[in-house]
Amino acid sequence: MKSSVLVSVLLGTTTFVPAHALAQSAPAASPSGSVVSPQAGTPVEARNDPAAQAEQAQEQVDVSTPGGNSGGEDIVVIGRNIPNAIRATAEVVNVLSSADIARTGEGDIAGALQRVTGLSVVGNGFVYVRGLGDRYSSSLLNGLPLPSPEPLRRVVPLDIFPTNVVASALVQKSYSVQYSGEFGGGVINLTTKAVPEKTFFQFGGSLAADTVTTSELGYVYNGGKHDWTGFDSGERKVPGVIKTAGVAGTSLAGAQILDLSNAKTSLLQQNNQLPANWSGETSFGTSADIGSTRVGVIAAAGISNSWRTRDTRQQVTDDAGGILRRDFQTVLTDNRAIVNGLLGFGAEFGENKIRWTNLYIHDTLKQGRLSAGNTDNIGIPSPYGVPAFIVQNTSWFERELIDSQLAGEFKFGNFALDTRGSYAKTKRNSPYERQFTYEYNVAAGDYINRLSGLQSATIAFSELDETLWTGQANLTWNVPFDRPFALSVGYAYSDTDRSSSRYTFRYQTTGNVALNDAVAQQRPDFLLSDFNLQTYGIGLANTCVAPTCAPTYDASLRVHGAYGQVEGEIVDGLRASVGLRYEDALETVMPGGGAAVALASTRLSRSYLLPAVTVTWNFATDMQLRGHMSKTLARPQFRELAPQLYQDFESDRLFFGNPFLQDSQLYNGELRYEWYFAKDQRFNLAGFYKRIDNPIEAVAFFPAGSDTIQTGFANAPRANLYGGEVELQKYIPLDTLGDGFFATRRLVAIANYTYTHSELKVGNQQIASPIQGNGSVATLLPANVLFQNGAALTGQSDHLVNLQLGIEDKESLSQLTFLFNYASERVTNRGPVGGGGGIRLPDLIEKPGIRFDVVARQGIDVAGKQIEVKFEGRNLTGTGYREYQTFSNGTEVDINRYKLGRVFTLGASVQF
Repeated sequence: MKSSVLVSVLLGTTTFVPAHALAQSAPAASPSGSVVSPQAGTPVEARNDPAAQAEQAQEQVDVSTPGGNSGGEDIVVIGRNIPNAIRATAEVVNVLSSADIARTGEGDIAGALQRVTGLSVVGNGFVYVRGLGDRYSSSLLNGLPLPSPEPLRRVVPLDIFPTNVVASALVQKSYSVQYSGEFGGGVINLTTKAVPEKTFFQFGGSLAADTVTTSELGYVYNGGKHDWTGFDSGERKVPGVIKTAGVAGTSLAGAQILDLSNAKTSLLQQNNQLPANWSGETSFGTSADIGSTRVGVIAAAGISNSWRTRDTRQQVTDDAGGILRRDFQTVLTDNRAIVNGLLGFGAEFGENKIRWTNLYIHDTLKQGRLSAGNTDNIGIPSPYGVPAFIVQNTSWFERELIDSQLAGEFKFGNFALDTRGSYAKTKRNSPYERQFTYEYNVAAGDYINRLSGLQSATIAFSELDETLWTGQANLTWNVPFDRPFALSVGYAYSDTDRSSSRYTFRYQTTGNVALNDAVAQQRPDFLLSDFNLQTYGIGLANTCVAPTCAPTYDASLRVHGAYGQVEGEIVDGLRASVGLRYEDALETVMPGGGAAVALASTRLSRSYLLPAVTVTWNFATDMQLRGHMSKTLARPQFRELAPQLYQDFESDRLFFGNPFLQDSQLYNGELRYEWYFAKDQRFNLAGFYKRIDNPIEAVAFFPAGSDTIQTGFANAPRANLYGGEVELQKYIPLDTLGDGFFATRRLVAIANYTYTHSELKVGNQQIASPIQGNGSVATLLPANVLFQNGAALTGQSDHLVNLQLGIEDKESLSQLTFLFNYASERVTNRGPVGGGGGIRLPDLIEKPGIRFDVVARQGIDVAGKQIEVKFEGRNLTGTGYREYQTFSNGTEVDINRYKLGRVFTLGASVQF
């Protein structure tokens, strides 16, 4: 193995390495900086047995992390061989190899990660570690951060990463100082595939059916002719007058908006037979030796198109007794298209490696939405025997990620140097977010829209651009002592810049002109036809007006970090890693556009000293104890600070920022017992504790004059979190059952359970309100008005259970895996403050429930080539989704409730 961190899981028995052998072959740093010895500890059996060497090569896991330059073939502690990549690291980690990911059968990395102990996936691909929200975790690609294409979050939604471009996924749950200080629950590091061992070409595809969506009713709209690829054909091009009026906060007359796309972006149509889901992917790799340097290239590309329909009940109340204010049935149809590409170049010479990775992901969601229901100002239920309102929405959410990164891992005698740098850019474009609200009219006997009062037509245009420059260097000196001992120092710099705009308008007539019933009954595209725009003087009124709204904002985050770390073996079997990180950051959010300069801006300038200590005691050849303590932080995300509306297509809810948020600080502790009773088999038991000062919580509220829930953000005074987790991975050979089918097969059992309990500590401390704090000065409220003492943190499930049971062939591709997943209820938003007296209503609760999946993979030889056939059955329990409130009188209100289908997928791939 070269200088990349290829963690080899070795065969053979325990190997005893004398101290002088380690002194003669200087150690280097493992994935988290732990001490390793090159060559010296390799078991004789593995060095001399070709079969053992082959299996060892097959089980190498490519992990590229900051300070992760390794110079050795296996990992050695004085007197003991450690035959497991997870045990070998100084910190608490889980590693998913490409084989582990393939066993889950997931098409994206978020789905595979939810099988890891203590991890759950929330919403659209955001991974929560030990119940902590995504703001407390970070996502890295080859050890480097990525900007997010999601306005609401700074982390990247991991479901945009297809598994065919990922070589491994490492989850580190205990903090080490070579990582950024924004480390609460953990860090997820994805490593892309690098230099291949041999030339290959692979392609494949799949078809999938969803019992709730495929060949069932949904609502769609035309859009552009290239929509199926996720790329707009130009139909949604935004006229310059929209941007000019949006920035200035001015309105537009009918003649100025004739160039807007109309029918193709506004006419919602019923489709009684939605198509099946499909995907295709291909990859290629080759390598060659040029003198003493081995160079290689790897390329991968994929495209997928999927459909999902949600027939959801959506209810809203601002009353302490649970009396409904809104009651709607909504059908949402999502058509999601993802295009991805990877191009990587690598070079290996001696113990050095250079990796240049280029990644492109384009992820688009096209959504049609139709709602019918009632509001309390009309009457619930409607007195007309039909719903009082019909509301239709058409939307287009286009996200793009471009990333180019260069990493060099070098070894000079006792020194290891790791350097990394990258440029990344994300974009999110959402033009023509349209909404039409029709009201039932008794006299007309039909639904009408006069573009006034409760009858309306609105349109919004959103765009976000974010760039990230980052660079870091890590130097490790493997001190030539009798015992493994390493000193590491490093520096990292990141510079993030974001610009965001959202222009919102409402169609309305000018002067005293009113639409007659005949025109008001017209379908949306006729209602907004060029003829009507000019005849009735219909124009666009700007609805984003300061001080309650900023049409644009610019944000930046610049972070300087430096660290020093000492790691070594104190006495036989006892090693420690002690580090200190200094981090200085400046985060700003500046609202702009029109009179929005009156809104508050944010400037957070803070410096931190962040210590981390991990002690590992190998008290037996196959057992160890770890103890860990550290301090970390979590900064507010741009979207949480920006006073600008944003609609999340997953939760179907509006969000609004609070410019007066503060950093959160976390104090972490963990104690862990680990037993590695056989190769690649383990039993782990751990307990953990965190204290969080100023945690940021999502708080629901009702904007003035509205019966629609919005979500803002506020700092709670403090929170405590504690829990435990247990994990078992066991293989059981089946050759004892006889020859033939069972001779080469084994059972696979992987089970884990995580218990987490959290409590907010709330009194009458004054905090910046997310409800009224939208001007230039914060509005302060007692914390116990917004938060309930003892309530759980948002996003935190008390219980997470993952179980994998399967049978697989050790000598050929043949696997059958049963996967069970359970997450208990969790809070999505703090209860909204409702009623005239500012009564805090019950929290909004999400019920993920139980999921049961089956994945089968089989290799079939055809014409000398092996074809992999894969079958998947997802959500076989038919578990639905529910987000609700429960009131003291027993009344339950469904915020979002809908069925989730069973999904069946059949795919095949072949490699040459």
